[in-house]
Amino acid sequence: MKKLRYYLEQAIKREASDLHLVSNLAPVVRIHGDIHLLPEPVMTPADLKDLIYGILNEEQRKKIETDWQLCFSLTFEDLGYFRVNIYYHRRRIEAAIRIGSLSMRTFEELGLPTIIGKMVCHPNGILIITGPTGVGKTTTFNSIIDRINRERRTKIVTVEDPIEYIHQNYRSIVIQQEVHTDVKSFGSALVHILRQDPNVIGIGEMRDLDTISTALTAAETGHLVIATLHTNDASRTVNRIIDVFPAHAKAQVRTQLASSLVGIISQQLLPRIDGNGRVLACEVLIATEAVRNVIREDKIQTLPNVILTGQRHGMQLMDKSLLDLYQQGIISYDTAISKVNDPKLFKSGLKVLGQEPLN
Repeated sequence: MKKLRYYLEQAIKREASDLHLVSNLAPVVRIHGDIHLLPEPVMTPADLKDLIYGILNEEQRKKIETDWQLCFSLTFEDLGYFRVNIYYHRRRIEAAIRIGSLSMRTFEELGLPTIIGKMVCHPNGILIITGPTGVGKTTTFNSIIDRINRERRTKIVTVEDPIEYIHQNYRSIVIQQEVHTDVKSFGSALVHILRQDPNVIGIGEMRDLDTISTALTAAETGHLVIATLHTNDASRTVNRIIDVFPAHAKAQVRTQLASSLVGIISQQLLPRIDGNGRVLACEVLIATEAVRNVIREDKIQTLPNVILTGQRHGMQLMDKSLLDLYQQGIISYDTAISKVNDPKLFKSGLKVLGQEPLN
């Protein structure tokens, strides 16, 4: 345990997001998206097995030996909360550890658009945070929970897999439940959460039909639901939610989603041109009446145009966010053009502004 603690301290010192313990390598940290070896001795398979087994209880040891994989949370009160994923690689046990934090970052520190502060004030509905793995969805999710916790007198219940940030009770009561520790699954947890008198429900990830269905029902029945989903933009998010349901239920789900949606925040984390970390690019959809009509009428392909024309409401396309970051000299042209959905539109935006690529 002392050796793992030391490695975690070194990772935190370097502002790493992850620590990887791999056989026949020194410990590896991920910093601003890139991996780096720590200046430590190489770990043999035997060393690594001893280190990993040293942090497991008897039940966890049995589980890794029978299931060959294990995910759980680990807390050091003076360091933070860590998500530990243990797996086998060529019959050798290894680990990937997500670095948590003792402090919560604000919207301003994360670079989230100011309109999101208004979105989280809704008393009910569903707000969805989307993006691929590793773009800060969990950080945004917890920042939103923290904002509500500090500003409103509510009861907040979250279900997460695993818990990565510990929330104190400020103006709200915060109950955090962990899958496989406190509850068996997201779907079963949500059914029971509805009986716990919550005002706000946080869902670490909407993974399946049961979870999505219950989340929509909760949003319809007076709860504010904050959830994450692995999709890249607003249009794909709406399609993903609807497509998970059988054909006969899709029309009803479109109606449900249209009436309960608060908004969708889609994220990317991109390397800064100065090499000083990464910056957040963000697409924001707000559920205006035009957006609700598009969803009800199954015209999802027109959502980008609705977002484009809805800038006065605070909406923003991902391509506009990328263009702004490039214009400000924060990201490179190559980074921006590699992430845009419509390269022609992006380039035409540069021409309108009378600019050529900076590099």
